[in-house]
Parts: sequence; structure tokens; C-alpha cells
Amino acid sequence: MIGDVFREEHGRAVAVLVRVFGDVDVAEEAVQDAFVEAVRRWPSDGTPPSPAGWIITTARNKAIDRLRREAARDGKQAQAAMLDEGGPAWTGAVQDDRLRLIFTCCHPALGLQARVALTLRMLGGLTTAEIARAFLVPESTMAQRLVRAKAKIRDARIPYRVPEEAELPGRLSGVLAVVYLVFTQGYGGREDLGAEAIRLGRVLNELLPDEPEVMGLLALMLLVESRKAARIRGGELVLLGEQDRGLWDRGLVAEGQALVRRCLEIDRPGPYQIQAAVNAVHSDAATAEETQWTQILRLYDQLMAVAPTPVAALNRAVAVAEVQGPEAALAQVEGLDLGRYYLFHAIRADLLRRLGRDGEAAQAYDAAIERTENDAERAFLRSRRLDVRS
Repeated sequence: MIGDVFREEHGRAVAVLVRVFGDVDVAEEAVQDAFVEAVRRWPSDGTPPSPAGWIITTARNKAIDRLRREAARDGKQAQAAMLDEGGPAWTGAVQDDRLRLIFTCCHPALGLQARVALTLRMLGGLTTAEIARAFLVPESTMAQRLVRAKAKIRDARIPYRVPEEAELPGRLSGVLAVVYLVFTQGYGGREDLGAEAIRLGRVLNELLPDEPEVMGLLALMLLVESRKAARIRGGELVLLGEQDRGLWDRGLVAEGQALVRRCLEIDRPGPYQIQAAVNAVHSDAATAEETQWTQILRLYDQLMAVAPTPVAALNRAVAVAEVQGPEAALAQVEGLDLGRYYLFHAIRADLLRRLGRDGEAAQAYDAAIERTENDAERAFLRSRRLDVRS
């Protein structure tokens, strides 16, 4: 029970306390103390009628006590006094503390990795050790990054607010990029991160209901997540065309497709909406053979017009292979500067294999295997490597 409350309410509680105190460290430590108190008291006293309210009230009281004990530190006594008066007011277009915290964590003054780490820490309640594992760095390194990021928020006086409407388009794209990066971390094997990204996507969609790119990102994550149960078999990655579609979560598919339809009605296409539409086309096909690859290629053409990136071009080449053949696709892949990306080598290897160029395909599979750290992906690539002559 307490674990469920922690996962569901940690971010909200921290966000409320940040608004009240204007200090990320004070808020986070107070909420942690409140949950420690809950672990101590709830088993004997019983779960309170409003667990979230209990956590926030307890955290607030603990923060006040701490500030009064540390009154000698500059500004802390003033904070405590202000809190007793009801705390600072805030007005803005969107009245939600979690959304303000997301925009604070994702401020452009912070590096991208720091934004992702802070979002996971503050909104998701992940420990420093869990975040370090997600980034494949030592816990001490991640702890230093988090300390520096929070210090920068404090010292640079990064505001705890949702940007004004005129600023929102430029800032929102950075927030969406962070949420999607969190999701891809989860899709690579950390299921808790994938679930947290979808939760954040739902929060954003609830709080910014008229933003089609928010809908598009949520739709994209839901449609990809719907295939999770079919993606791994026997510890090995299963490609989309070979998956058992009976294992797809049709509830998530329906929800994602409904969001895509809403995006089409708004008619302000963006990169996440287009990628979601690609996945909706895949989800429409009862079998791999029924996939409308020509439609998918048109969507990738649109994506390249809206947001051209090497990764988008690589994904487009997969559709080109299905519509125009592997030789045409390979010609496009060869011109991409993605040598560090395992999927570039994996796709190139598959195209070379289909063209009967087994020796080159084997070398490309070796390059892909060397560049992935995901066990299921590595097992799949090794099995494909065995099918070609080196």
C-alpha cells in the first residue's frame, strides 16, 4: 500500500512542497521523511483516509521543523514564517504543481542528461542508484550530477513555473524530448521507466489537453507499449513483422489510435504525431503482410519535411525497403552518419543479407552486436549473424 502511494504521489508531494518553499532539496527531503514516517506509523495506526493529503501535510510540518532548527541559515527563517502565513501564491495559465516541476526539471539551462535524471528523481521518485543504472554510470557519478543540477536551479534562480503561452512552444518540445527519452530507457529493458514515462505523458495530456504534440507523444508511447508482451521470446528480440499480434494489448492500441485521430482533427502535425501515426498503421494490420507500407513511407516523408534527422531517415529506409526494395534502401542508409548507433548497423546488415552480400552482412552484424548493451537485442543479432556466411 505505502509503495503504491509512493509511486503515485511522490511527484505531486514534492511539487507542492517546491512551490511552497522554493527549494528543491528542502521539498525532496521533507517528502522522504514523510514516507519514512508513514512506514513507521501506518501499519499500526491504519492507512489514513487521504494518504496523499497525509503525506503532504506531514512533509510540510517536517520541513517547517527543519527550517526552524536551521534558522541561522540565510533566508530559512523567512521561509518558515512565510509558510505559516499560507505560502506564496502563484498564478498562471496551468494550475498544477507537477507540471511546473516538470518544466523546472527540464529547463534549457540544464544539460539533457541532467533534465532526464531530475525528472526521474523528482517526479518519479526513483533512487539515485536506479537512475545511475538507467544511465549506466556509477551511483557516485549520478549523485554528483543531481547535486549540481539542483544547485544550478537554486543558484541560477530557475523559476518554478510553467512558461508563459508565448514561451510554451519552445519549452514544451524540450519537456517532450525528456519524457520520450525516459520512455526509450524503459523500452530498452527498464520497464519501470517506461511506465513512469507514460504516467508523465498522461499528466501532460491531462494538463495541456489542447496540445497535439502532447497527444502525439502519449499515443506513440501507448502504441509502442502495446507490443511489449510480444517483443521478447525466449530472451531474444522479436521483430515487429514476426510478433504474435494476439499478444498485443488491444486496450492500449485503441487508446493510442483514438489519440491519433484527435491529432488528425486538430491538423497541426508534429514529429511525435507523425511517429504515432506510423505506429497506428502498424497496429491496424491484422498480419505483417497486410501492413500498408506505402502509407508508412508517406508518413516518413512528412516526418522528414517536419523534423529531418538521421534516425528518422534510417527508419524511413526500412519503409523504402518494403516499397522499393532493399537495394534502394541500402543506398539511402549508406549515406547516414550513424556509425555509433547499433540499429544503423543492424538495419544495414539486414539489407545486405537480403541482397545476398553475406560477408558484408556478417561484418555489419558484428558492428551492431558490439554497440548494443541490451541482452535481448544482442541474442537476436547473434542468431542472425549465424545465418550468414562471413
